[in-house]
Amino acid sequence: MNTSSASATARAMAEIGGELLNGLTAEQRAVANLPFPSEDERRKWFYTPTDHGGLTLHSLSPAQHRLVMQLLDSGLSRAGYVTASTIMGLENVLDQLEGWGAMWNFPRGRDPLRYFLRIFGDPGSTQWGWRLGGHHVSVHFTVLNGEVHSGTPCFLGADPASSPLLGGQHLRPLGACEDLARELLLSFDEQQQRVAIVSDVPPTDLVTANRPDLVDGDGPLRLAKVWRNEFTGELLDVVERVQDAEEAKIGWSREHHDALVFTTAPKGLAASTFTSSQREILKSLLHTYVGRVHDSLADAEWAKVQASFDSLHFAWAGSTQVGRPHYYRVQGPRLLAEYDNITRDGNHVHTVWRDPVADFGSDVLGRHHRDAH
Repeated sequence: MNTSSASATARAMAEIGGELLNGLTAEQRAVANLPFPSEDERRKWFYTPTDHGGLTLHSLSPAQHRLVMQLLDSGLSRAGYVTASTIMGLENVLDQLEGWGAMWNFPRGRDPLRYFLRIFGDPGSTQWGWRLGGHHVSVHFTVLNGEVHSGTPCFLGADPASSPLLGGQHLRPLGACEDLARELLLSFDEQQQRVAIVSDVPPTDLVTANRPDLVDGDGPLRLAKVWRNEFTGELLDVVERVQDAEEAKIGWSREHHDALVFTTAPKGLAASTFTSSQREILKSLLHTYVGRVHDSLADAEWAKVQASFDSLHFAWAGSTQVGRPHYYRVQGPRLLAEYDNITRDGNHVHTVWRDPVADFGSDVLGRHHRDAH
């Protein structure tokens, strides 16, 4: 990583974040700005259309809204920003697809303005951070000593994953995450596939879900748990029935759960056994995760992946056919890329990029906390 350009990225974030906070009313700032580190809240994250914590785009003026988008742009690559912005706008498509109904106890169930900004600490200080989150977008940046130290977790999803455009084209914001993984799987010979495919049935969601830490033995959570406030009463019953029906539809069982639980020892096929062409496909796939952040940050993140490339493992679950439910993950010492495409008969994608040891800057902040005690 070019240190000067990475520092410039941190300075840009601080400048935009400071301007944004200074333009808020006292009431807005009380919602948008918390002290750093505020660990319990800062490490709490979601990808469902729940309250992510912070100030929503609804409550901002056009000028303030634009500053939020500028802050998002400061942390992402050009392709990452376009993808995230497209996913936010996809809420309008999903609203139409679902019949314009209210749900989740909100007046508008699918809402391109229900994205939440929260800034932790004072932009430009030695330790601060920020996040922007809403349905299918959750990005987190931690800035320490004038450098962007962490850009994970970084979640992007799409529902629908594929939508029709004029002229027979299709809008697929995360299409490369699917296509490259399937290309890799289908490039394996029979013996490689036997190792790579760890379950014939996929989970109904990301196995690691929205947990702040990755812990051995973690399995998929119930949908009702992946929200800030747990459902109660009739709404809880509806959510539980929806998940039960989806699990029954794909044939989910305890056996499949046990095959897919998260373990620090990666599951699947080791990259050390890949051919040169398979390694290149895997690299292209991983760039759809690491390449989400600003170019000045992505180089350093890619160096972490490259340093232990042979230790990466690729695991697949579910169908190999397009349009059928499937799941995969790529796991190594400094990377977890996890993907599921299950509901709507394989037309609803979740993807997340995580650093198993440094999400939220925990490698440095955790050490600092231990040293202080």
